[in-house]
Amino acid sequence: MIRSLYTGATGMKANQLYVDNIANNLANVNTTGFKKSKIEFEDLLYQTLIEPGGGHSDGARHPAGLQVGVGVKAVANLKMFTQGNMSQTGSSYDLAIAGKGFFQIMMPNGETAYTRDGSFKISADGTLVSSQGYLLDPPIIVPEGSSDVNIDDRGRVQVRMPDSDTLEELGQIEIARFINPSGLKSIGNNLYLPTAASGPADIQLPGENGFGNIESGYLETSNVQLVEEMVNMIVAQRAYEVSSKAIQTSEDMLQMANQLKR
Repeated sequence: MIRSLYTGATGMKANQLYVDNIANNLANVNTTGFKKSKIEFEDLLYQTLIEPGGGHSDGARHPAGLQVGVGVKAVANLKMFTQGNMSQTGSSYDLAIAGKGFFQIMMPNGETAYTRDGSFKISADGTLVSSQGYLLDPPIIVPEGSSDVNIDDRGRVQVRMPDSDTLEELGQIEIARFINPSGLKSIGNNLYLPTAASGPADIQLPGENGFGNIESGYLETSNVQLVEEMVNMIVAQRAYEVSSKAIQTSEDMLQMANQLKR
């Protein structure tokens, strides 16, 4: 009886994490380049009362064992790096990756972070930076007085200089990908850091060797599906209620046992 109390508690805790994960997905439905998370569960250890295939004293064997589970736990919430929709903005500095890849961002501490958020701006010195002011890596510097900024699908950055009829190439945007992007560590601000699970970054030019293309004048929207998340919330809520009901039922049975009289 006591076992069922703790088992029900693990179910409530696990489903609370499920709701927390759903809430974060819904909160970021309008976050540029956001990738939804999918939470995964696994059962806990089992108490084996009768070993499957165990023998009787007369030599016969149990065709099935007797094992009682002790609950559930959340083991991972995987980032789902499916493609989001493309939203046209008209700004030459808004970039989206159509396909696999991440933009490289130079952090203030010199570490390289990675993002799918391509909402770049021009800093006071003409450098292309993220919304937080972090440098795009490799750096792109737009000269003062230049016009007609053009970034093609292969990441080549070109501008028209004053008193010139031709476009001059300023630099090349490179993108990265990982063998296991779900192993990246989220650090906020739409940024990820590599881990031992993700593997090292593979740096390539856009459109080469299976890497995605650059779409200038577009931003990638969140891949959160509202209807799917609302359905998941209903499932999590009902599972939470059932787990709490198991605890309540166990408590009622304990109360009845305590009230037994000889």
